[in-house]
Amino acid sequence: MTRSEKADQLRSLARERILVKDGPYGSMIQTYRLDEAGFRAGGDFERDQKGNNDLLNLTRPDVVSAICNAYLEAGADIVATNTFNANAISQSDYGTESLTREINLAAARLTRACADAATAREPDKPRFVAGALGPTNKTLSVSPNVNDPGYRAVTFDEVKGIYREQIDGLLDGGVDFILIETVFDTLNAKAAIVAVDEAGEARDEEIPVMVSMTLTDLAGRNLSGQTVEAFWHSVRHARPLTMGLNCSFGATELHPYVSALNPQVDGLVCVYPNAGLPNELGAYDEPPEMTAKLVRGWAENGWLNVVGGCCGTTPAHVKAVAEAVKGVKPRQWQVLPPALRLSGMEAASFF
Repeated sequence: MTRSEKADQLRSLARERILVKDGPYGSMIQTYRLDEAGFRAGGDFERDQKGNNDLLNLTRPDVVSAICNAYLEAGADIVATNTFNANAISQSDYGTESLTREINLAAARLTRACADAATAREPDKPRFVAGALGPTNKTLSVSPNVNDPGYRAVTFDEVKGIYREQIDGLLDGGVDFILIETVFDTLNAKAAIVAVDEAGEARDEEIPVMVSMTLTDLAGRNLSGQTVEAFWHSVRHARPLTMGLNCSFGATELHPYVSALNPQVDGLVCVYPNAGLPNELGAYDEPPEMTAKLVRGWAENGWLNVVGGCCGTTPAHVKAVAEAVKGVKPRQWQVLPPALRLSGMEAASFF
């Protein structure tokens, strides 16, 4: 089945039921309490590798596979690769940028294997693999130098290039879709979208893309200053397979922005919130049953096509969410009327 056919299959299923996405790798990896030697697992690296979660695709694939399988067993229909920071910019912090392609290729292959095994066990519940692209630790929209507002640490073409390297590795490893997630900078997301387009052109195929924005404050804007509606206008041309929100806050705080986004999107909406807000130690205390109850409210409002968990959520949260939305009618969407849709910080439509 081609990637376009996989996208059609997902759309068809999303008309029948609310689909479930997995949860995060980071907080789950922390439960293994790996020390630096545990991250490098005998590998020869010049720098300290503790915290390099993406490297575990190479050094501890058993850990990554165990986490992926736990989410599948919890009921996830879509599992993402453990590649949030598997790009040359982020990996340069660990001196492992030369391993970027290898990391993405390994992550895609092991996630594909887990998903295919789950589908083989339950043929009536096909699983999908999304190749995850994080935002990097650089921003194209904001200067890192307060004394030089025009300065940028990277260029658009550089960011596009690092994403292209990551995308090629993920596609070669067998992912179904590319997930551009936790978007705090709209221009970074645009660089990723162009990289997906160019990768598709090189392969003579259309690569389905999922896009997920993250808010940086309770005013409902990302770091670029855009509202959720304005961000959607900025990326709508890419015809994302899913559009939505992730990270930022818990379901309580995200509620008004999920509501605001819904009438704007003529496609699938995918939301995966944190397990509430972090406590003073940076940990998340919201129990699975609370997350599930809040998400159930979204589902009953007709706001969801795909739902999962982000920071602080676990397989237990994903299982609770899957149970909570089971049997609830998925969000229905319609083709929007033709209009000139523009965006700056705010959205504007002219019919």
